[in-house]
Amino acid sequence: MKSEIFKQRFIVPASAIDGLNHVNNVIYLQWCLDAAEAHWISKTTEAQREQYVWVVLNHFISYKNPSFLGEELETQTWIDNYEGVKSERHYKIIRPTDGKIIVEATTLWCFLDAKTFRPTKITEEIARLFQ
Repeated sequence: MKSEIFKQRFIVPASAIDGLNHVNNVIYLQWCLDAAEAHWISKTTEAQREQYVWVVLNHFISYKNPSFLGEELETQTWIDNYEGVKSERHYKIIRPTDGKIIVEATTLWCFLDAKTFRPTKITEEIARLFQ
């Protein structure tokens, strides 16, 4: 199952720039997490978000090219597969002006009951929202 690609564009702010005058590596990870959250919010109801939450089990991130202050970037994220309580989400951050991939990343997420914080099987209702 590969979900539709969720996309967001934004301009690199000064707060993302490090001492080497390019975007700090940690910021890319935050942008990936922000995209995942925005995708989740765009597909679910408030009631579903009150019933379920996600936690990260691991991240893998590959830095391909630098980006700089004022550039427009696009985050892309999609769910590649899920099984039981786990879901694998992929990301790309690209620079639309030249099509260069800045970052590729994958996060393994675990689905939790929001009240008990115990892992819970991803429901068909939730899975269908992202197909």
